[in-house]
Amino acid sequence: MKENSVLEMRNIHKSFPGVRALQGVDFTLCEGEIHALMGENGAGKSTLIKVLTGVYEKDEGEIYLKGLNKPAVIKSPQDAQNLGISTVYQEITLCPNLTVAENMYIGRGKGQITNWNKMNKDADKILQNLGIPARANQQLGSCSIAIQQMVAIARAVDMDCKVLILDEPTSSLDDSEVEKLFGLMNDLKARGVGIIFVTHFLDQVYAVCDKITVLRDGQLVGEYVIEDLPRVQLVAKMLGKELDDMEDIKGEAAVYSGPDADQDLLEAEGLQSDAGIKPFNFHIKKGEVNGFTGLLGSGRSESVRAIFGADHVLKGDVKVEGKTVKIHKPLDAMKAGIAYLPEDRKIDGIVGDLSVRDNIILAAQVLKGFFHPFSKAQANKFAEEYIKLLEIKTASADTPIKSLSGGNQQKCILARWLLTHPKYLILDEPTRGIDIGTKIEIQKLVLKLASEGMSVTFISSETDEMLRTCSRLIVMRDRRVVGELSGDELTQTKVMETIAGGEA
Repeated sequence: MKENSVLEMRNIHKSFPGVRALQGVDFTLCEGEIHALMGENGAGKSTLIKVLTGVYEKDEGEIYLKGLNKPAVIKSPQDAQNLGISTVYQEITLCPNLTVAENMYIGRGKGQITNWNKMNKDADKILQNLGIPARANQQLGSCSIAIQQMVAIARAVDMDCKVLILDEPTSSLDDSEVEKLFGLMNDLKARGVGIIFVTHFLDQVYAVCDKITVLRDGQLVGEYVIEDLPRVQLVAKMLGKELDDMEDIKGEAAVYSGPDADQDLLEAEGLQSDAGIKPFNFHIKKGEVNGFTGLLGSGRSESVRAIFGADHVLKGDVKVEGKTVKIHKPLDAMKAGIAYLPEDRKIDGIVGDLSVRDNIILAAQVLKGFFHPFSKAQANKFAEEYIKLLEIKTASADTPIKSLSGGNQQKCILARWLLTHPKYLILDEPTRGIDIGTKIEIQKLVLKLASEGMSVTFISSETDEMLRTCSRLIVMRDRRVVGELSGDELTQTKVMETIAGGEA
């Protein structure tokens, strides 16, 4: 091992039935280093992490850790933990009903009677040292997601971890919470902890990381010092091709030009739900892509959920193609030709234990009625068609959807709704937590669907993504509509100004 290395993975191979997930991958992590692991969904990042943490056993290769004079044997997460390797996942794996201290020490006792006083004091000391604004005796569920992430990190640090893996830790955090997390990461870096940072946010990589390792299709593309790798080059290496100017995505797209191009497909007037949004008016033309923008909590998702009937509608009228429709529940919306891809694919989207095929046909089967099931041949035909259309990376249609990468899960949910042939498609954060290549694919698909006459509402936390995709933006603040932008007004500056000072 190199003198300052804390971890070296050499020639790592891992295969699954029909898929070579890792092929001869090398990875080196130094002490006191924040090292980004980058790649598209399906590039092998998660598999490499799972090999390192003992979730999967590698087929070939060796793992070396500082302080060991022979290759490490890691056959379980417990083995990894004992060797000083800790992981904090995107989905919090702690117990919200227990206190902060109980979460920090759970599973670490050796059968002796717990000294609660000492445990709380020790936990408070660690929290204080790491600058985490939480109390030991506080119920974890009362803390923000960011604080819960930090508690998970504190637990890892107290277990004397040498290698800390942060797997998409910022995907549910706002900007101020991300800053707090970065502060904690830099503190740990100063203490000599090696940090592997898995994320899809390029800005965050360049804000906090020292090095980047890029994987593509299960192979190592290279390891780079952050200063030597401009963003455009990073994207090119992740995709395996030079990236076209992303600003041109919209410019390249065809615009719907049917005889009804200027007609409203859907109109909503005075719409209000029990989720707290103020009554709002909304319309979308046939073949138009529009979007709701605003800060976190502004009411973007609540607005589209009201349109779809996912929240209880208190009042308001909705017309589809000029005809009044009553939408009391999602099935009413589906029958009216409305489809909705929800923000949280884990909770509201995928059915983890079902196959890719069963997930894809789910919405179409609901519309048809469960007493009239699709034949296996029909289901297979639909699944294969959309797996091919959306380039979903899966061993087969029978593969459980939970084993797919996040980006491919998202494509399956998109396939589910496209199979219903909707007139109006609502996409709420369709690109969250997925790689830049898949993001661009989804953006281009949205514009293609619109050019064929589908109306699309596209919501994203990334304003530049909205500007590339939408021709009109509805701006929200504090759960009310405060402005509408189109044409030359579609700029970052104008969006920010409207959010900050727009009036309804």
